[in-house]
Amino acid sequence: MGRRVLVVGAGNSGLVCIKVCLDEGLEPVCFEISDDIGGLWKYKESPEPERASIYRSLVVNTSKEMMCFSDFPMPADYPNYMHNSQLLQYFRLYADHFDLLRYVRFQTTVKSVTQRPDFSTSGQWDVVTTNGDGAEESHVFDAVMVCSGQYTDPLLPLSDFPGNETFSGRCLHSREFKNADAYRGKRAVVVGIGNSGGDIAVEISRSAEKTFLSTRQGSWVLGRMSSNGLPLDMVHGSRLNNVLTGLLPKSFSNWTLERSLNSRYDHRLYGLKPKHRVLDQRALVNDDLPSRILQGALVMKPNVKGFTASGVVFEDGTVEENIDTVVFCTGYNVNFPFLPPAISEEPHKELTLYK
Repeated sequence: MGRRVLVVGAGNSGLVCIKVCLDEGLEPVCFEISDDIGGLWKYKESPEPERASIYRSLVVNTSKEMMCFSDFPMPADYPNYMHNSQLLQYFRLYADHFDLLRYVRFQTTVKSVTQRPDFSTSGQWDVVTTNGDGAEESHVFDAVMVCSGQYTDPLLPLSDFPGNETFSGRCLHSREFKNADAYRGKRAVVVGIGNSGGDIAVEISRSAEKTFLSTRQGSWVLGRMSSNGLPLDMVHGSRLNNVLTGLLPKSFSNWTLERSLNSRYDHRLYGLKPKHRVLDQRALVNDDLPSRILQGALVMKPNVKGFTASGVVFEDGTVEENIDTVVFCTGYNVNFPFLPPAISEEPHKELTLYK
């Protein structure tokens, strides 16, 4: 008998972990909290507790050539950058091809994972789960692979902004955003310029009367397309470029890349220029943001300072009144409540992932 391995979550990481365990002669058992595979990439009209949530229009920002599993290429008719529903279909093809669903127990919630009393010699874990009826069950595993993701506990820093208690508009986290239908003719503020903030601001700007994108420090913006119309990551994500980046002075690499990005549109003129150099932080991937700014449908703003009864005050002293909605794209707390505190209780710190 092989060693029993618990896989928590049947999203893309969980499915791969099941498959690799089988390749290595292990016995995987996957507990999935929902009724389907896909994890983050399973779109639902309403956010569900303890589950990641995406918006309807979400398109991947990694090309299919770079994100497909090495042992299962994506179908030739798939686009380079696909809609979330098509990526979910790819996961279904992968799971069917390797017959992975037989190892998944759906609607099973992992409540606790703790070291057994003899852990120092056995290396085993006690695991407690509940099923859809609330019935509790105990298990013993030789190893645990946590594949449940880190986008389930939204960080909504409303208390940081004076006046939020009396603000008449609606405040929500990006996790609750599904589509821009409700924003038609409205005035909205999006806070945060990560990939979700960029996507959501662009989408709302297509429906709203006016959309403002508030950012604390700006961002360098990349498009999905590179030279000759090829996907950006295919062209630049090469071993040669990695070697050159390591050999050349970082200041020169930053200057070269920033010069290239500003030749497309000057980040300073567009209100996007960040305080950091381009290689110091992850860049924003968005094809449409600059054009929405150019058309005036989207207006860049500095960080939010506070609220008035019906508006938002920004750190440069400007005030935008008659704001209907503020969408906070402010990230997530890293939270794994089923793990021992020594492992899970490190809020706001970067999660160290395997490899």
